Amino acid sequence: MKKAGPITLTLLAAMGFACSRNRPDPCEAATFNQQACNEAVRNGGYYYDGTWVPMSYHYSYPYYYDIYRSHLSRGGSVVTVPASSYATPAGTSRGVTRGGFGSTGEAHAGGAHGAGE
Repeated sequence: MKKAGPITLTLLAAMGFACSRNRPDPCEAATFNQQACNEAVRNGGYYYDGTWVPMSYHYSYPYYYDIYRSHLSRGGSVVTVPASSYATPAGTSRGVTRGGFGSTGEAHAGGAHGAGE
């Protein structure tokens, strides 16, 4: 039986790259989208064509913007993805609200400042 060679591994890597291109990260230099990246960093992910894509961004927004500007200054190209592709689906809120337990959680979720107000 033959072992998998470098061509097979290269093909698998290329397929993985192609799959990730189906949902371009708005914070990557080659697919940068200013508004979508800023929101993705704040929310821990982004919507792409109505599907939530969770991402862990280790730096604040200015870091990704600087990488994008550096990419451009070196002559790099950017694939323009329509802003509508990153739109939040209707009826879906951006961000995550985390509350506590009992009345504390209820107060945070409902926007109240305290149970006695």
